[in-house]
Amino acid sequence: MNDFAVLNTGRKMPLVGLGTWKSEPGKVKQAVIWALQSGYRHIDCAAIYANEPEIGEAFQEMLGPDKALRREDIFVTSKLWNTRHYAEDVEPALLKTLKDLKLEYLDLYLIHWPHAFQRGDNPFPKTEGGTILYDDIDYKVTWAAMEKLVEKGLVRAIGLSNFNSRQIDDILSVANIKPTVLQVEGHPYLAQVELLAHCRDRGIVMTAYSPLGSPDRAWKRPDEPVLLEEPVITALAKKYNKSPAQIIIRWQTQRGVVTIPKSVTESRIKENIQVFDFTLEPEEMNSVTELNKGWRYIVPLITVDGKHVPRDAGHPLYPFNDPY
Repeated sequence: MNDFAVLNTGRKMPLVGLGTWKSEPGKVKQAVIWALQSGYRHIDCAAIYANEPEIGEAFQEMLGPDKALRREDIFVTSKLWNTRHYAEDVEPALLKTLKDLKLEYLDLYLIHWPHAFQRGDNPFPKTEGGTILYDDIDYKVTWAAMEKLVEKGLVRAIGLSNFNSRQIDDILSVANIKPTVLQVEGHPYLAQVELLAHCRDRGIVMTAYSPLGSPDRAWKRPDEPVLLEEPVITALAKKYNKSPAQIIIRWQTQRGVVTIPKSVTESRIKENIQVFDFTLEPEEMNSVTELNKGWRYIVPLITVDGKHVPRDAGHPLYPFNDPY
């Protein structure tokens, strides 16, 4: 079993990476150092996570000609935020990320969401009433600007995050440089079977975020299912003498899905990459996939008339109104 996926550029992308969303400044530098010391060679970042400068400090300590690792040993992803979709904003946004991360290039740069917010320096521009101010710029315009970053050698590969199957095909219809990766929420309750098949058919690698069901989210609902307590998974954990988290990460990597569990705890960071010393049987793989219930944990919600509703669902480019 390889511990990497091969992108349509021919480059290798490690199947397990460290996620950094919700990793607080003050903790994320140490988390990245622990990860690199534990054998991680893939770190997933984003401008909107507001912790790239600190991740950059970890890279500065760990990477270099006289350090433990060379820059080319690791795979670094970041993402273009929703307020930076205009063509002329794309390169400056990337340059800011590179400066923060103290890197000369990224291995992968993703458009974080298909829908845009109003341009400017406020990452969540709002009306006085508190509604997000959107922009209807076409992501295909943004994609053309992303391609220029590859041509300039600032990024090795480009891709998409939170796009649906129709939007992926829309990009492919105009792309000179194909998307290499689609990053979406993925776990046994949101197995993404159709979307994974769609990506495979088009030579796109899938990355799963919140692979453990994002147990540290602010907006957890008391009635929602807890993935790590799912009996099918806990039974497999017992059988293989692994944790439920390791079973889930193994299931994803065995499907060829890149997985980016987030942790700032040293023991869990180490545990989450110890998944290449056992293999789930085909029927066990199926039993995990069959837990799918289309349950999306990560949808930004707002409260309207006392009800939780998806914040961005009214935007014409909102991705989750389609089945997949």
